[in-house]
Amino acid sequence: MRLSARSLCVVAALAILAGCGSTTKDVTAGWSVERLAQEAREERNAGNFDRAAEYFEKLEGRAAGTPLAQQAQLEKAYAFYKAGEPAQAQAAIERFLRLHPTSPALDYALYLKGLVNFNDNLGLFGSLARQDLSERDQKAAKESFEAFRDLVERFPDSRYAPDARARMTYIVNSLAQYEVHVARYYLSRGAHVAAINRAQAALSDYPDAPALEEALYILVRAYDELGMTSLRDDARRVLLANFPDSRFLSQGLRAGTPWWRFW
Repeated sequence: MRLSARSLCVVAALAILAGCGSTTKDVTAGWSVERLAQEAREERNAGNFDRAAEYFEKLEGRAAGTPLAQQAQLEKAYAFYKAGEPAQAQAAIERFLRLHPTSPALDYALYLKGLVNFNDNLGLFGSLARQDLSERDQKAAKESFEAFRDLVERFPDSRYAPDARARMTYIVNSLAQYEVHVARYYLSRGAHVAAINRAQAALSDYPDAPALEEALYILVRAYDELGMTSLRDDARRVLLANFPDSRFLSQGLRAGTPWWRFW
C-alpha cells in the first residue's frame, strides 16, 4: 500500500516528536559549580548513589583543573562503589592515581581501591557474612591486599592505615583458609599427594594464620593414608606443639567454629 504525501508528512512529524520526547533534559545545565557540588553531596548522603555518581562526574568536568575536580573524582569512585559498580569505581580510582600521583588524598584513594575489591570479593562486612569466604574467588582478595599494603607502606600514619592493616590480616587468613579448603577437598577425594601439597603451601606462605591448625591435621591424615608413618608422626608432633588442645584430633575435619566468624 502506497502512502500519500500527507501521510508521509504525518509519519515524519510523529518521528520527530518521538525523538524529541526521548531526549533526556540535563537538569543541571544552569547550575553553578557550587550548586552542583551541593546537590551531588545531598544525593550521596541520601543514598542515591547512581544519581550522585552522575552529578560528581559532571562536577569533575565543569571544575576541571581545580582541587574540587580532584575531590569529585574520588567522590564519584565512592558513589560507584556504594552503588554496586566495582568496575566503574576501580576505573575512576585508577584514573585519579594516574592523574594525581602527589595528591594529598592519595592515601584515601589507595584505601578506597583496596576497599572496593575487599567488599566485592570477601564481603564479610556486607550481606554475605554467613558464607565461608575461603570458598570464593581469591584474585580480587590479592589485589585488595596489594592496595592496602601500598597504603600502609607509603602512608603508615594515615588515618586509614589501622583499618587497612586489620583488613590485610583478614585477607591473609582468608587466603590461607582457601589453600586449606582445597587441601580438604583433595583429601576427601583420595588425592592425598595433592592434599599434602596444598596444606604445605598454606603452612609455608601463611605461617601465622588460624587455618594452619587444620592444615597440619590434613597432613597427618594424608600421610597416614599413604602409609608414611614417620612423616605422619612428625606432622602430629608439630600439631600438638602448636595446638595442644586441637579438637581436630578428636573430632576430625570441620571441628569448631570457622575462624572468619570471629572477625
